[in-house]
Amino acid sequence: MGTDKELLVKGVKYLAITALTMFLAPVVIYQAFKNEAHPWYIPVLVIGLILALVAIALGFYSIKLLVDSLFGKKK
Repeated sequence: MGTDKELLVKGVKYLAITALTMFLAPVVIYQAFKNEAHPWYIPVLVIGLILALVAIALGFYSIKLLVDSLFGKKK
């Protein structure tokens, strides 16, 4: 049983995107709450919440890819 290097690289790429969205989502949400009187408050808040959900989903997916590359069966 060896490491699937292609799947490992794919998992690391997804992990990098996850890290980006993990830092971007709180910044967008903070900017939305900082400007509550602005007319774009609700759209920016919704975008921030969507980014937060995407970060969570990508986190699970990227960890799954990494575990599958290390411990999964080759097809």
